[in-house]
Amino acid sequence: MAERNEEEKASGPSENLTCPLCFGILDEATILTSCEHTFCRKCLKNYDLSHQDLDHMICPLCRKITKLSANRVDDFLTNVTVNGLVDDYHAKCGGMKAVLEMRPKCTACMCQQDAVSFCCTCNNYMCDKCLDCHQHLKVVFKGHKIVSIQDIINGKVRIGHLSEKCCIHKQENKDMFCEDCKVYVCLKCVIVGHQIHHIKNQADFKQELQLKVNDLVQRCAVKKTELEKNIHNVEEHRHKVYTAVQKLLDNVSQAYSIKAKELIENHRNLVEQINAVKRNSDDNLNVLKSKDRQRIKSICSSITLIANDGLDRLELYSLSAHTLLCEDLDAMLKEATDHTSAAAITKKTQEKRFEPAGVTRLDLGSILEPATDHTSAAATTRKAQEKKLKPTCNTRLDPESIYVQVIMRVGLRGEMEGMTPYSEDSVALTHTSCGIDIINSHGKRKQYANIPTINMMCFDLVFQQDRSLCVSTGSKEAHIYSHDGARKSTIRMQGNRTDLELRLNRVSPSDDILIANDGNQVFIYDPTGSTLKHTVPTKHRASQASSTRSGLIITSTCIPDNGSVVTVYDRKGNAGKSLHAPDTVSLYVAVDEQDRVYVAFVDAKTGNLIC
Repeated sequence: MAERNEEEKASGPSENLTCPLCFGILDEATILTSCEHTFCRKCLKNYDLSHQDLDHMICPLCRKITKLSANRVDDFLTNVTVNGLVDDYHAKCGGMKAVLEMRPKCTACMCQQDAVSFCCTCNNYMCDKCLDCHQHLKVVFKGHKIVSIQDIINGKVRIGHLSEKCCIHKQENKDMFCEDCKVYVCLKCVIVGHQIHHIKNQADFKQELQLKVNDLVQRCAVKKTELEKNIHNVEEHRHKVYTAVQKLLDNVSQAYSIKAKELIENHRNLVEQINAVKRNSDDNLNVLKSKDRQRIKSICSSITLIANDGLDRLELYSLSAHTLLCEDLDAMLKEATDHTSAAAITKKTQEKRFEPAGVTRLDLGSILEPATDHTSAAATTRKAQEKKLKPTCNTRLDPESIYVQVIMRVGLRGEMEGMTPYSEDSVALTHTSCGIDIINSHGKRKQYANIPTINMMCFDLVFQQDRSLCVSTGSKEAHIYSHDGARKSTIRMQGNRTDLELRLNRVSPSDDILIANDGNQVFIYDPTGSTLKHTVPTKHRASQASSTRSGLIITSTCIPDNGSVVTVYDRKGNAGKSLHAPDTVSLYVAVDEQDRVYVAFVDAKTGNLIC
């Protein structure tokens, strides 16, 4: 009797320490905060795998909802009390191995002898005497299946659990299952409190439950196969999509090649037409030049014949010839010089114009002949030629010509180092040793308290799309903090310079981080700060760097002594035209969401913002 009481004490707690999902003793007991039900942590993780699309967990027992954080099950609390009870239970039982090796007692009689066999039909352990009765009383126990206790201990044979005794009717086994109450009951309990409930035999219920589980297992295998086939089908369609896209690219490239050839041919024809106009005008001008040279030659020949020293000795016929030569020369001299033909040829050439093709035509355009009204055409040409754009120096900026109205002044706690947008109506700015302040459009200021920056040097900052904050703390380091204040990573720059600060900017929409450190290059890191993705070389020292959404990099030297310079670069370091400020002015650049570039002028002598 004492042994039985000890067995009940050892086995009693296990009923309350069983995981509802795996039916085993709780391992790393984890509690759901909404309903305080406890499960194995591993079981909860397996359960959560099939609900990854939800931001909450539904309790498998009571269906209450527990909110999930970013780490999901890993953030659930451990049930320390239950874990302690589990440890005590294992200690009392001498460990799981001792429980398995412990020889059970006979349950068929009251002698409490060690069991030597088990009757699967009676669901009872049997001692030597009970086994002898089973073997000889064939009328009563005919057909009963008996297995050796040693085979059970060695694991060669598996048996079901013994029927539990009813806690109300001590001598009755819980052989029935109430589907309405979801509990095992004895026959007397059915008669007393479950008359109108749906009652099933325990064996039938277990068999039905096993069939249901087997069906689910089989359906899971079928569904898994179906989903794997669907994944394979998706990849096949992806390949077809890529093939179709590549075909489109090939067609576009082919069409481009054809049209490019047509444009090249059209360009060649236009150039030939223009060269023909040049040759024709040149030939006409050469004809005019040749005529005038011939006239000069004729005049010179005639004057040579008539201008001699023997005029007083001319005979009659000689005098007549001389007279005719003089008349011919006089006629040649009276002939008007052609001063207009060359101008007309030039005018005709100038009046030819190029008419660009419309946007719906592929060719470049055509060469048009001059209008009938030559005077109007010439006047139009002359008027167009006389129009000249007054040149302006687009590489020099005059800050004195720009004015900005100050609408509000806000006092700061210290010398400002960096500033970045914080929300639609506020900005965040850093002080060298006073942390980070948030200032809204009404001038109200509050300290940014998500990270401890009281004793930290802060030179520049930038917020990422997930509200993570990147702060530079000197010439070599920048730290990235999550929204809750935890440090995620640190960016460390190479080099020995300690007299400058790292300047930060965010690349939209990729959320990469730009870093300028007053050198001839700009560094681009991924959003985590762990990988240097790209380095853009610059021809001027980059004290500040900003990026457009299209990927262009705008840098400023911010050095008024040598003239501050703003330059635009592509990702390969190819530079566009630079904007130069006077020697006493520093330039600072900002880019908005529409890729508009703003340049601010700061007077280095007074520190005043000009624009």
